[in-house]
Amino acid sequence: MSTKIKEAWLGPGRKDGEIKPIQPKDDALHIDMKKKGTREWWYFDARLENGYTVVGFFRAKHERTGKTGVEITIYKPNGEKTQKVIDYNPSDFKASQDLPEVQIGKNYIKVDYSNKELPNYEIFLDEGEYGLHLKYTALVHGWKPGNGYIEFGKSNYFGWVIALPRADVEGTIKVDNETIKVKGIGYHDHNWLNFNFAMIIDYWYWGRIYSDNFTIIFAYIKCNKRMDNYPIQVLMLAKNENVILSTGEYELIQDNFEYNNKTGNKYPKVLKFKVGDQQEITLKVQKIIDSDNLLYELGPITRFLAKNILKLRPGYFRLNSKFILNISDGGKTVTEEGNTLHEMVITK
Repeated sequence: MSTKIKEAWLGPGRKDGEIKPIQPKDDALHIDMKKKGTREWWYFDARLENGYTVVGFFRAKHERTGKTGVEITIYKPNGEKTQKVIDYNPSDFKASQDLPEVQIGKNYIKVDYSNKELPNYEIFLDEGEYGLHLKYTALVHGWKPGNGYIEFGKSNYFGWVIALPRADVEGTIKVDNETIKVKGIGYHDHNWLNFNFAMIIDYWYWGRIYSDNFTIIFAYIKCNKRMDNYPIQVLMLAKNENVILSTGEYELIQDNFEYNNKTGNKYPKVLKFKVGDQQEITLKVQKIIDSDNLLYELGPITRFLAKNILKLRPGYFRLNSKFILNISDGGKTVTEEGNTLHEMVITK
């Protein structure tokens, strides 16, 4: 345990005995845009039936650079990646503090709460030859771990809400100026904070799993020595549309590490999450979908200082893994398998 970190759990222990539904305000703007050091972004992704995977960001302030803007990333069926990061002036940003409605230039997020517990989102991103115009229909109730707000030390905080743990997706994507109709399955979450991750976090894992009957979201955030090397652990389990488990009380086993030259870092080819003797989730990496050395996001002077003075080696992995679930449900153990995408980010 660490006295420097106040987790979000409602209890008892590092879990939520009562799982409270999220409110529209949870997915609205939280930060003061004029306050130095604040960061906030809305993230959407979708795995599409035609083999494409797409990712969209709406950033009030970029998590590392602090710039306002949008991002479109498209992975083609052949694995080719196109990524567009477009900066905007802060004056081009508008967002509600009551509803998840955001506009950056002509790009926007809109939401329809006709079905309050399972809302519909619409996102529009259009930048040159690439774009996403997608509608997300919630299949699982929105969720946040506890109150969704972790405190680090006396003044730092990190907020996380998962408005769409799992959603049907339909619409169009624009690739090389060609508009393509698509369907698939998607996800949306939202983060805000007031510090640089590299200050107190060494690395983290994040991902989600969609099986026939279950949805799982997990995060493991390993803090550094300034925060007593404390691991922040989050795991959500939903059966059909209902969240049935919200906990940080799990054992994580990391195994079979392999070095990657592009990032200059190692990653585990096996992750196993064990919640008591009730639930066991195993991920076995099949392929690296994407990897980057995050130093290249920095300017040349900052990059030199980070690499040579601070000795930082930040890296990013997007991984395709086979999952195996052994879930205790109604006194029986249910086993389900499939494939999923998940991520690892190293900040140290």
